[in-house]
Amino acid sequence: MHVDNSRAALLDAGERLIAQRGVDVPLRDIAAAAGQRNNSAVQYYFDSRTGLIEAIVDRRMNWLEDRRLRLLADSETDGTAHDVRTLVGMLAAPILELTTMDGVTHCGRFLEVVRTHPVIADPRRLAGADRAAVRIIATRLTAALPQLPARLRRQRLETMATVMFALIADYERALETGIRPRHPAADTAEIIDMIVAMLTTPAPKPPTRSRHP
Repeated sequence: MHVDNSRAALLDAGERLIAQRGVDVPLRDIAAAAGQRNNSAVQYYFDSRTGLIEAIVDRRMNWLEDRRLRLLADSETDGTAHDVRTLVGMLAAPILELTTMDGVTHCGRFLEVVRTHPVIADPRRLAGADRAAVRIIATRLTAALPQLPARLRRQRLETMATVMFALIADYERALETGIRPRHPAADTAEIIDMIVAMLTTPAPKPPTRSRHP
């Protein structure tokens, strides 16, 4: 098998098996699923389990970054650059779009599994110069929610990634099992609506103290 093909097969197998069985899936199982006879194939191509996860994340994030930058440019043109729903759509819609592509079967579930892994959680990695889109979108979302107290706004934005990955992963599972028919535009709109509702629900009013005579 050609080197590039072998590497791509390991990336595909790693994404699928980590999505199904977690980050601790044996590397030899990933090698076998990729058609590699050498149990050490992952170490050969990626040095380690973390190296494999980094490579899978980079492959997906590079595509998502390009897509989000194009969406940011479009929003500047049509005047929606600071609209909450548009900004949420820039985060969620590209992942949903990616999951509909040929050969991409477990991307949403993979991202859900590894979302707390240092490769995803380290802001220096995902918000660096080569990951400008997410940083811009997050900054604009913060500014677009002035009605929320700063603490609550920060809490909801931090929770948003967890909610988004979970919704997309569940959607991907439902499609795979046939529980849910695929309607890409309506499905994407529904997931975006749920995230927007979570972000924009008014802050709860403090409880009133009862007065006793």
